[in-house]
Amino acid sequence: MVSVSMTVNGKAVSAKIDPRTLLVQFLRENLLLTGTHVGCDTSQCGACVVHVDGLAVKSCTTLAVACDGSTVTTIEGLAHDGALHPMQEAFREHHGLQCGFCTPGMIMTAVDLVNRKGHTLDEHTIREELEGNICRCTGYHNIVKSVAAGAQAMAGHK
Repeated sequence: MVSVSMTVNGKAVSAKIDPRTLLVQFLRENLLLTGTHVGCDTSQCGACVVHVDGLAVKSCTTLAVACDGSTVTTIEGLAHDGALHPMQEAFREHHGLQCGFCTPGMIMTAVDLVNRKGHTLDEHTIREELEGNICRCTGYHNIVKSVAAGAQAMAGHK
């Protein structure tokens, strides 16, 4: 067992864990933050995307011990004071989900995309950047619309 400490969604957390524990397991099993989903265990689907020190990572292939001392944000950490994050609201408003399984990873990837590329995103850029996130329900049309709308809405968001 090894000790791990990090800040998750603004709260300091620590635990003794098996050194082979994946970040997604730590979040779901130790912290009971189940919004981060396990889809493929191979970094193919993107359902497990979270932010580590402000950057999107696939938590199904990231060891929790590698995040010792880091700041982690999950889908549960995006909303503040009962208000959805602008990207979450855009997915709701523009019907960017069906079953919802891929949605947390899509939203976390989209927020990272806006943080890296800005608030004005064309369809080609959005589709290219979402390449590592798989949705089996929607056909992506409304996801792309949601990301574009969310990017614009994030322009005025802290």
